[in-house]
Amino acid sequence: MTQQSEFLWYIPNQVVAGHRGEPVRDDHNSLDTLTSHAKALEEHGWKGALLGAGWGRPDTFTVATALAARTKTFEPLIAIRPGYWKPANLAASIATLDHLSGGRVRINIVSGQDSIAAYGDQEGDQAERYGRTQEFMRLIRRLWSEDNVTFKGQHYWLDNSTVTPRIAARPDRPTPKLYFGGASAAAERVSASEADIQLFWGEPLEGIAARIDRLKQLSKNQDRDLPPLEFGLRITTFVRDTTEQAWAEAEAKVAEMAKAGKNDWVDERRPKAVGQQRLYDLQNQGDVLDENLYTAPGKFGGGGAGTTWLVGSPADVARSLKRYRDLGITHFVLSDTPYLRELSRQGDQLLPLLREQA
Repeated sequence: MTQQSEFLWYIPNQVVAGHRGEPVRDDHNSLDTLTSHAKALEEHGWKGALLGAGWGRPDTFTVATALAARTKTFEPLIAIRPGYWKPANLAASIATLDHLSGGRVRINIVSGQDSIAAYGDQEGDQAERYGRTQEFMRLIRRLWSEDNVTFKGQHYWLDNSTVTPRIAARPDRPTPKLYFGGASAAAERVSASEADIQLFWGEPLEGIAARIDRLKQLSKNQDRDLPPLEFGLRITTFVRDTTEQAWAEAEAKVAEMAKAGKNDWVDERRPKAVGQQRLYDLQNQGDVLDENLYTAPGKFGGGGAGTTWLVGSPADVARSLKRYRDLGITHFVLSDTPYLRELSRQGDQLLPLLREQA
């Protein structure tokens, strides 16, 4: 893989211990524990980590701010939701944290359904939800780069708004990167026009290739006025010293999941999003696709990035990730549990292989 590829991990941001089989500890979400993960990421070659969001979790922006203050190079990918934030509030908060951290902030815009009434939000149907997201993303970009922004839209309005401090633009990053997910037609239209990076979950290569082609065409059809859309992969990477060991332990872990029941492994309620359903539907094609894409975890409650796993030795998984890179994926968000042990293992064994492959 080229030096243009970037590799992030995942730091659990949960009130309840035991996320996806993580060992249960009373201090699992203390600042010291979370900081130990962020510092280990720095030590083992990772660029940063995604911090999950959702009502009922610790506030993601607060956690990211604390971790940025305790680290030197760690870049938090902060998941946020329109509705929980207003555009000017987020633009100002991000500009401030970006200034204080020396330009280390990334944003993952999340439009999936959540407990919106719990935090005082309301939204209409899917079209309205993604219409609001599109306005939101366009507005925060303007607020980062323009003075005296006035905007009257369907969902937001601003009058003479200037955000300070200003974003320190760099040639490779004029503003903080906006990551975005979603597989519905409405989500893909937003991504094609407004996102910097479209994140995919762990689908087979054929499905990812088709989605990349579709998003590139959508970008042209919508006269995208931003730099070309980039692509990322968020997936579980189940890496062990040998192929045989990896598969034996992966199958044993899925057997444990089957005994435990779905409620012990699913993050929240079983999602109904289009992208999540695409992952569940892969089970109909077989337990193993594309040589080592393991779909069985989804049968027993593995949701989101835990629905499918890339399983194998470091060389096996590096080879598979390179195939995604050949399709145009340049941003990788990987994880496995126990998180701290695996970020060290994969940082030492997997990342060097990914960086040496062209």
